[in-house]
Amino acid sequence: MHNSEAVALSTALLAAAGELTQRINDGVVARGFEGMRPAHGFAFARLAPHGATATELAAHLGVTKQAASQLVDELVRKGYVERRPHPEDARARLVVLTERGWACTRAAEAAMADAVRAWEGVLGAGELRALRDRLARIAPYGPIKPTW
Repeated sequence: MHNSEAVALSTALLAAAGELTQRINDGVVARGFEGMRPAHGFAFARLAPHGATATELAAHLGVTKQAASQLVDELVRKGYVERRPHPEDARARLVVLTERGWACTRAAEAAMADAVRAWEGVLGAGELRALRDRLARIAPYGPIKPTW
């Protein structure tokens, strides 16, 4: 593969990821979860289903512990997460989704489905499945991290 082809493929994948992120966020906001940002969704991906400490969240997001703590404070104020005693470490606090946080997560899943349906309209069901399978071979499902 020539450099120009690699650049074209990289650009297309990054553009698709950016569009998907924006469509999910727009869908979440349209479903009544105002004030949400893509960073919140990336945090929710780490917090579901069992929660995480602020330190674990910072590592997942690729930010400082202070930045993760500020994000958690914001999400607590908005009612999406709560801090609980950590079941295994008395010094740590576990950040978990509240019912509102889970409802927002379900809204994000519905927005994902809407976005993928739009892609299916362009590519067709078979081609979309093939794309998913090929991308899973390149980047197996794992932590979903923002690319700040």
